[in-house]
Amino acid sequence: MLEVSNVSKSYPAPHGLLTVLSDVSLRLERGDAAAIMGPSGAGKSTLLYILGGLESPTAGTVTLDGRNPYQLNDKELAAFRNQSIGFIFQDHCLLPQCSVLENVLVPTLVANSGGGYAERARELLEQVGLRDRLDHRPAELSGGEKQRVALARALIRKPLLLLCDEPTGNLDEASAGVVGSLLIELHKRQETILVVVTHSGELAARFPLRYELHHANLHPAGA
Repeated sequence: MLEVSNVSKSYPAPHGLLTVLSDVSLRLERGDAAAIMGPSGAGKSTLLYILGGLESPTAGTVTLDGRNPYQLNDKELAAFRNQSIGFIFQDHCLLPQCSVLENVLVPTLVANSGGGYAERARELLEQVGLRDRLDHRPAELSGGEKQRVALARALIRKPLLLLCDEPTGNLDEASAGVVGSLLIELHKRQETILVVVTHSGELAARFPLRYELHHANLHPAGA
């Protein structure tokens, strides 16, 4: 379970504190899929980074599977993110010098991650329609194909929580539709908790849970 309780985030600004999140609360169970919408600058990405253990809140708590990542030391936090959280960003963030298969395997290149990941990587790449592109470099792929590699990479360690920051923002309409469908399909297969922040109403409409972030507050869409 992901539980967010009264999370706030403020930054120093020339004329005082700038509050981008105020008393945000959210509770999602394994298998839930939620889309968060809101205007640019509303704090969507900041909230996502807090959920992913990348940026600490000013106040409030975040727990994933009963653990608060912000109570861990740096080494424990890095291991927690690697094992429990998958990330997909608007820019796929692939390593240009590595093949498709090698890019998917990057999160497994840590101590004590064990074996068997190469076969899982191939299975995931087949599921996203890239079985014939394993040895290709990112420069040889389309934008949609790169994002599908990023999806496979995010799922390689079977994370409990999958976080996506504008995953279709840089894609054409057709590619965005494919990536959106794969996100939802693979989320169901893996039984992750899926949270997507997006400007796309088309993508958000495909999610059973939808929220809006306005004026630092999060509320159910349409409320």
